Amino acid sequence: MRGGGEHLAAPFFIEPSQGVSILKFYGAVLGHEGDLIGDPSETQDRVTLSWFRRRWLDLVASIYIYNEHRGYTALDRIIAALRARFPGEHEFIAEIERHRADEHKHYLMFKRWFEKRGTMPLLVDRTCGHIDRFIEIMFGSRINDIDELGLVADRRNLEKMCRVVALTERRGHRQVEVLLRHRFVLADHQLTKIFQVIKVDEPSHWAPYEGWLRRNAAREPAWWERGIDAFIHSELLLLKLPVLFLNPFLRRRTRWPDEADAAPRSRFDTRATA
Repeated sequence: MRGGGEHLAAPFFIEPSQGVSILKFYGAVLGHEGDLIGDPSETQDRVTLSWFRRRWLDLVASIYIYNEHRGYTALDRIIAALRARFPGEHEFIAEIERHRADEHKHYLMFKRWFEKRGTMPLLVDRTCGHIDRFIEIMFGSRINDIDELGLVADRRNLEKMCRVVALTERRGHRQVEVLLRHRFVLADHQLTKIFQVIKVDEPSHWAPYEGWLRRNAAREPAWWERGIDAFIHSELLLLKLPVLFLNPFLRRRTRWPDEADAAPRSRFDTRATA
């Protein structure tokens, strides 16, 4: 999640002073019609803002938990392919294993956040996955349909994958910095702690892929690859996030994503601490 429209707060985050009536409209669309009856009182305004804040955090955390789960399960497949194709690349594989372990740790932290709230994540799918969209655009195939052995065996595709992952992780770091300045996030101690952990972990996530590119004299991301990254991020912020926010039919998950995990966990995995 991250780009051209860098702030997750904008474009649809509305300050109360800029129009409580708009917040009440959101409430009406999503089944809070009572907020439109009569003259709004100060108490009603606070209730509406509280609902708005909860919905916003729910959606943001649901998108994050989807992306963290997608991240570590996709890395499981890449790690297995690298072990099969390049068994001597011990350091590179170990770095990716640590990256995978962090993604799994972040997933567990968001899972615990939802558990403490007594609710399940909203049911968002691959259309909200940054890496999903990036892979689809760059490789012309969904992640689940990628032949990872064939991918790592082709030098050009392996280079492309490294650039895609590095760009995605750098985007993630910038977005976390934005979120850690957002008042909705800062008002939630547990969520703030989660994003602080992610901010510390992120630099080690793009480092293995950029390091491999340097060691193999491969080029850095081109302007058009950075443009695709920015487009995917802007598409999420300007279109998908507002639509999901206003969707009264958006259901919650009935099962945790990791219930379907089949791959063994990395030896670097640690338990979530948030």
